[in-house]
Amino acid sequence: MPRFSPHQPLMQWFQHVVALLGILFMASGQLGSARAEELPSFIHDGTLTICTNPTLPPMTFVKGQDVTHPEGFDIDVAHFLATRWHAQLSVITMDFTGLFPSLGAQRCGLVMSGIIRTPPREKSFDAVSYQDTALVVAGRANTPVLTSMDELSGKDVAVESGTSYVTRLGVINSALVAAGKAPMIIQQYPTEEQVVQQVLIGRVFAFVSQDVEIFFRMRQLQGKLHILLTPDIPDYRHFAIYLRQNKQDQELLQTAITALETDGTLATLRNKWSIADQSTKPGTDASSSGSIFDWNAFFSALTSRAFIHGALITLTVALLSHVIAITLSVPIAIALNNPQRSVLKIVLEGYVALFRAAPTLLQLLFIWNAVPQFFPIFREQWFTPFLATVLALSINESAYQVEINRSALSAVDPGQELGASALGLNRRDIYWRVIFPQAFRIALPPTINEFINLLKMTSLASVISLQELLAVTQIQVARTFAFTEYYAAALVYYLVMVFFFLFLQKRVERRFTWSDRKKVVSNAA
Repeated sequence: MPRFSPHQPLMQWFQHVVALLGILFMASGQLGSARAEELPSFIHDGTLTICTNPTLPPMTFVKGQDVTHPEGFDIDVAHFLATRWHAQLSVITMDFTGLFPSLGAQRCGLVMSGIIRTPPREKSFDAVSYQDTALVVAGRANTPVLTSMDELSGKDVAVESGTSYVTRLGVINSALVAAGKAPMIIQQYPTEEQVVQQVLIGRVFAFVSQDVEIFFRMRQLQGKLHILLTPDIPDYRHFAIYLRQNKQDQELLQTAITALETDGTLATLRNKWSIADQSTKPGTDASSSGSIFDWNAFFSALTSRAFIHGALITLTVALLSHVIAITLSVPIAIALNNPQRSVLKIVLEGYVALFRAAPTLLQLLFIWNAVPQFFPIFREQWFTPFLATVLALSINESAYQVEINRSALSAVDPGQELGASALGLNRRDIYWRVIFPQAFRIALPPTINEFINLLKMTSLASVISLQELLAVTQIQVARTFAFTEYYAAALVYYLVMVFFFLFLQKRVERRFTWSDRKKVVSNAA
């Protein structure tokens, strides 16, 4: 450190000042660089947002009843990353197929969901490895082990859809065909739980997954599964965290993962979640109730807070969407009943045709994943899966409701409009006092039928992580593997809601029918 004295020559003063300025400049440069490296660009407003599919234990899954707080190895790693960057962690749960579209739409900063690092995915996203793994073939406990993938020739093999296993098995199938052997029959299912279930019931011979997930299933199912083969496939040796392409962010993330590996944090987490083969260790509880249907699990699900909350969300989404759809459909139906051709009428006809023709699920995915790419405002936190679902279902349902209302309005005798006009009523009063009451009675039964269909259609929202009834059911099934019990509990909720509205429909129809009869009797008298 330079020291100053009034007795030093002027040249020495100048040298010291230059040296001090140089030190300050270097220090400020290093500090600025350090600050830039400490905070990756995918952290916004002090929050690290990750997207995950909480159905891949032990990497990420729902352990308790609260579906908004997944647990697992990935979630713990995410907490440590957020702590390192002094950020708050926000976890968004969704279907696997929605992870990368959400990352591309900047809805999340990182994707952490036990995902394999593969070259095709790295064409669009950057990746950082954090956990070694291996691809394995698993089957029921009594299935003989295999010596090569060739022994799967002609057999049914299940995989989770949306994963890269399908592509890999396709390559192996090509080799089998080239060798003159029958290819594997690849069966795809939406979740790994369904994949495992198909193996357990004997519908498929084996399934493909990663070793750490099989270790968890082996413990969960108490020895009903075991590994048949561990083929040497280099492309499936690492789990990776994915981020949008940014070399600096990738380096910062790699530095953070290396630090967690060096200080033993990752080793501690691996021990916590037992990411190793436990099949040879004694002490596994092999007891089993042996019951086909676990009534305790059924009533526990039926009365759980998660199921009640999911049912309320389902009901709220259906009611809001239908009210908005009816509000939109009435003026459109009146415009379409106008006999005169116009540009507006052609546009409205195109709108009705488009949204009746396109699959509802496609419309929902388009609004949730594609629209944010064109309008950045839809990437904000306010645009939740709930709002996206209400918007998509409202637009879709209004197209059907237009046809119902248009038919009901057309069914009213045109002479009544002329008669009301002759009595001096203006157009507004003609519709409110003459046409709408009659059209309402005609449109009511199909409208309630549409609402019941809409109520069941809300289950599509599970693909964009809305925690409605079916999404809650799927997550609980993934946690407990009690398929029959949880599906039965969900069925009870749907039946109660649907039967209530069917009862309401009958009561309203009866009331209007009675009203008409009374009028007829009154007029006759």
